[in-house]
Amino acid sequence: MLKKIATGVSVLLLATLTACGSGSTSSKDGDSGGDGGITMGFAQVGAESGWRTANTKSVQQSAKTAGVELKFSDAQQKQENQIKAIRSYIQQKVDVIAFSPVVETGWDAVLLEAKRARIPVILTDRAVDSDDDTLYETFLGSDFVEEGEKAGQWLVENTKGPVNVVELQGTTGAAPAIDRKKGFEEKIAARPDITIKASQSGDFTRSGGKQVMEAFLRSNPDVDVVYAHNDDMGLGAIEAIKAAGKKPGEDIKIITVDAVKDGMQALADGEINYIVECNPLLGDQLMDLAKKVVDGEKVPKRVVTEETTFTPEQAKKALPDRQY
Repeated sequence: MLKKIATGVSVLLLATLTACGSGSTSSKDGDSGGDGGITMGFAQVGAESGWRTANTKSVQQSAKTAGVELKFSDAQQKQENQIKAIRSYIQQKVDVIAFSPVVETGWDAVLLEAKRARIPVILTDRAVDSDDDTLYETFLGSDFVEEGEKAGQWLVENTKGPVNVVELQGTTGAAPAIDRKKGFEEKIAARPDITIKASQSGDFTRSGGKQVMEAFLRSNPDVDVVYAHNDDMGLGAIEAIKAAGKKPGEDIKIITVDAVKDGMQALADGEINYIVECNPLLGDQLMDLAKKVVDGEKVPKRVVTEETTFTPEQAKKALPDRQY
């Protein structure tokens, strides 16, 4: 059974950005690589965050290095755009399709079309929720539940109750939003004095995080902690907290997921207290998996990326060599 798989970081599903919602781009404005080797159709979620931008860049650069012709599309965070892009790749008879699904459900029909066309599919970063796990070859990405658990465990160990938490969720229905919430709630259950006072989607964007946090502060003036499902929403929350006359990292503690440069800088500056890493640099692993599935080799159904966590002091040490 195709289970919901948590993954933060970007796994093997070649789907990404540049087609204004219509599907794939031409070789002039979206493709890279291509020397008679593999052609890959990649349908990206969009460009909603620094993490996603780094993920896209990794896929594009790795394709070029590997000699993979990359047909790239930007779904602008709309499932219908990804489905159009995947169908376009099927019509173009690409060798392999990869994408990071905007949401977990609603993929069976188009993935069955790819299967019937004998085009293997790789999921990257995010999983799908389906009863038929033969619709894709492998899933490359983070364990999103574990990311939520790490965030919750830090809160349990580094605060004394009662603690009032507000949660900035990712895109509604997306695997990382569902699983990061689940893992976090499982860990804080050990502390009955930790209460989630409000939880709402900021759609993984900085502007969304700021807007939702402004509303949270109006309705919950006694907020102690913000748990943001990605750095960008956490950075938006910092803007709202400052505008309210409070000091982020002190008056209100902040926990985020991703560890992109802007988030790490805020962590080093003491405005974020703890970051759980979600590695976006999946390009090399994706290209390796793509070549293997096209060659008919057996690959693991699930490939989990290795990730860590960061405190302010660890962020200061890591920043000079940070790639994203």
